[in-house]
Amino acid sequence: MVWHPAFSSIATTTKQRLALAICDFLSTSLKDGTLSADDGESIDVAINCIGESFKVDPSNAASISAATGTQNLLQIYGVYEKLKATTGAASSSTNNTTAPTSATADEKTAPPSDADKARAEELKASGNRAMAAKDYAGAIELYTQALALHPAHAVYLSNRAAAHSAARDHASARADAERAVAADPSYTKAWSRLGLARFALGDAKGSMEAYRRGIEHEGSGGSDAMKKGFETARRRVEDLEAEAAAADPVVSPGAGGRGSPGAGAGGMPDLGGLASLLGGGGGGAGGNREGGGGGGMPDLGSIMSNPMFANMAQSLMSNPEMMQNLMSNPRLREMADRFSSGGGVPDLGTLMNDPNIADMARNMMGGGGGGAGGAGAGRGNGGTGGGQ
Repeated sequence: MVWHPAFSSIATTTKQRLALAICDFLSTSLKDGTLSADDGESIDVAINCIGESFKVDPSNAASISAATGTQNLLQIYGVYEKLKATTGAASSSTNNTTAPTSATADEKTAPPSDADKARAEELKASGNRAMAAKDYAGAIELYTQALALHPAHAVYLSNRAAAHSAARDHASARADAERAVAADPSYTKAWSRLGLARFALGDAKGSMEAYRRGIEHEGSGGSDAMKKGFETARRRVEDLEAEAAAADPVVSPGAGGRGSPGAGAGGMPDLGGLASLLGGGGGGAGGNREGGGGGGMPDLGSIMSNPMFANMAQSLMSNPEMMQNLMSNPRLREMADRFSSGGGVPDLGTLMNDPNIADMARNMMGGGGGGAGGAGAGRGNGGTGGGQ
């Protein structure tokens, strides 16, 4: 290894001493035959990289000796394994008589003493001062120390959640707030902080639920702050639902339910409505619609703004085979000829008696033969679907 002036001849930190001990272990493994000579080049590169990264000199025997002392890394690890085996056996014996428990880094098994509680309160107060000074990392550390003395304390957990939120670590804020409300559901600030964390993570429904629970525990209709948080989350839920509906405007009707406008029972389109849009007579009773008279030219604006027609057009453009089948159907050719010669649109109710056309209509509308009960509402007086 090439010596660099920035490298210290004697390691000054624990991590530097550990780096030297690792380099010594790798070098020794080459010399004692643990690793083959073929590995020598790779090991040298590794030792050089470690030395350069930690600014130490692995070739300096004095540095190695000072770092490892009387035992090398392998011997130290051997002692650790023996100790681990001994403590593991003792722990297993204890678990045979004691039910296992789960603890987090904030928890200890013994209940806090009065002195621990008093010290935890001091740490919480210091954490509050750190929050006021916008030292969020310092506040988190102080609240963590308080929790180490008094575990699962709802106030300390809630305060740490607030510090995490201020530091933009919303996932940690949510975790602390959830533990806080579990420890003391009546501590309403924890519900507010849970609502904020969930909202920041994109869980608007979960946020709304947290604020709702907070309002319940506050009583008297809740505080203005809690109600404002609830309303903000509720509006976000409504916005998301509206965006989802706008992205998928045509919904196939289910059995027994109401379908989308222009749909008849079982997912079939409102043929009377379609006929009126095209300027001709439909299969059901009904007068003329806006912009379309019998036998006249259709109102193209109404046609293109109709979701049923838009969905059919999209299906045709994305399926060339369907378009070819459509144009090769003799009944549709007859309709096109009559339309071009000014003869108006044929009776679509009769046209749909052709099973091929009926099947294509179902495919274009995105629905199969659904159950009865879908109420189709035409935009006018002459739709064939029945209103409920």
